Amino acid sequence: MNVFIIGLGLIGGSMALDIQREYKGTTVYGIDINEDHIKEAIEAEIIQEKAIFSDLNNADIVIVSIPVDVSLTVIPKVLDEISDNCLVIDVGSTKEQICDIIKEHPNRRNFLATHPIAGTEFSGPSAALHNLFNGKTNIICEVEKTAFKLQEKALAIFSKLGMRIRYMDPKSHDKHIAYVSHLSHISSFMLGKTVIEKEKNERDIFDMAGSGFASTVRLAKSSPAMWAPIFEQNKNNVIETLEEYIQNLQYFKTLLEQDKFSAIYAEMENTNHIKQILNGIKEVELR
Repeated sequence: MNVFIIGLGLIGGSMALDIQREYKGTTVYGIDINEDHIKEAIEAEIIQEKAIFSDLNNADIVIVSIPVDVSLTVIPKVLDEISDNCLVIDVGSTKEQICDIIKEHPNRRNFLATHPIAGTEFSGPSAALHNLFNGKTNIICEVEKTAFKLQEKALAIFSKLGMRIRYMDPKSHDKHIAYVSHLSHISSFMLGKTVIEKEKNERDIFDMAGSGFASTVRLAKSSPAMWAPIFEQNKNNVIETLEEYIQNLQYFKTLLEQDKFSAIYAEMENTNHIKQILNGIKEVELR
């Protein structure tokens, strides 16, 4: 099996590692605008060879793992090059625009829009991990528009990688993911910005910041090159979530100003329900 990875970062690299483990004899080719990423991926045995777009006619599977703004031009180009039996998988964090862009493409049936809910704050080939997707949810959009045999091929791969599948239309995906992912990243970036601006002494931050701060700002280490385009593509949904978040922050500030600490306690107690939801997610992942 010939697998081409376009974008040799965390998601693409991790998929390459696990596919090679599960499908012996697979050859993985890499396409990346960063030549250092190509060299690093070969040295780490994430890929075996460098490739270019004209090589895609030899691909059995193409996994596109690049910033979502670049995907809008790259994925149609990929679909132009592939053979009839090739499966093209997109793993970006937004789905509505890319599904709309390629809806009339002659090779639309070869394309599967997915979003694996997995990752870390790190990027580049060195961030690639074995078993990154085990127990994680993979959202698939517009599955009915992909050729059935290619659906089966994709689902077999996802199953071997340990993913749980959920189906969703692109518009709903982008709306929901704005709440549970995109807002978290904005919060982390802005908390980091606030602390850096007010705590001028970096040593104070290092010495005094506890694990709660570190875990909250972990996402602020994420790649701006990846996240700025996500916020742009999902702008309307992100603005809606931010408006609601800002309202809640303002309400909390008002309670503090008015010394309504019993109300603050009630707010936190009600929100503690999130523990049960997240514990339920962990239990599912461990099964």
